[in-house]
Amino acid sequence: MRIVYMGTPEFAVAPLKTLIESGFNVVAVVTGEDKPQGRGRKVLPTPVKEFALQNNIPVLQPSKLKDEAFLEELRSYNADLQIIVAFRMLPEVVWSMPKLGTFNLHTAILPQYRGAAPINWAIINGEEKTGVTTFFLDKDIDTGKIILKQEVDILPEDNAGSLYDKLMIEGSKLVKKTVEIIESGIVETIEQNMLIDQNTVLKPAPKIFKEDCRIDFSKKGKDIKNLVRGLSPYPCAFTTINIKGKDMSLKVFQVEFEEDNSVKTAGEIITDNKKILKISCADGYIQLLDIQLEGKKRMKTEDFLRGVTL
Repeated sequence: MRIVYMGTPEFAVAPLKTLIESGFNVVAVVTGEDKPQGRGRKVLPTPVKEFALQNNIPVLQPSKLKDEAFLEELRSYNADLQIIVAFRMLPEVVWSMPKLGTFNLHTAILPQYRGAAPINWAIINGEEKTGVTTFFLDKDIDTGKIILKQEVDILPEDNAGSLYDKLMIEGSKLVKKTVEIIESGIVETIEQNMLIDQNTVLKPAPKIFKEDCRIDFSKKGKDIKNLVRGLSPYPCAFTTINIKGKDMSLKVFQVEFEEDNSVKTAGEIITDNKKILKISCADGYIQLLDIQLEGKKRMKTEDFLRGVTL
């Protein structure tokens, strides 16, 4: 079975590596264009391209997925199956090309958390479970027929980074299992509409913008803590703090919540200027543990307070 694999970031490397190590015939990789990265703005390949080249797999990097030259080259690989992991939205002319279809790995249990940021939103919303789903692409976003799914626990200590790592491992296993099922010729799928009834509330997972990351201290502590967890280490929750008369952005990577229903004013800063820095919220205090002031390095709050007096 001839497979074309499409993906760009580090997350997409692990399933590709699993397929190669399992002996599947990946005939080409489609990935994003090389881009300037880091402070030096050096042009670097995508993680998927780097892995593909190390394993002598041909790489395609189209700027436009409807470009006829790209489509012609893609057709030349005569793929039986296409696999999508952390790639952009495909036009129908691409996803409908292989005779066995195109399937995607989604980092949530569909039909919940359709969209670009399911890992983040699951934690932000306080979920205790999420997972990975493989499904065949159709004309709409994340709505195709489900092939397989695997639940994953979200632990209280998890943040977006640790959950990303867990889902990458489970996703790699699920991609391999999905390919095996498709190769066997016995694929049982389920329409997502069959999993939605009149009592189902679908929770979306849209792209996260900067204002989604701003901490609102008028909210309850549990919700603030979940926001911080769900955005750590990237794109990261933030607030503003006044340093010597200047409001500066402060990224917040880790917090603890101290419940206190006697709090009357949200947003007040309490500090001993040594070890403790906390901010009042609707029902207590958010203690900042791991932070980064704009223009500075990420550090523990105790180290931050050694250099700053509030």
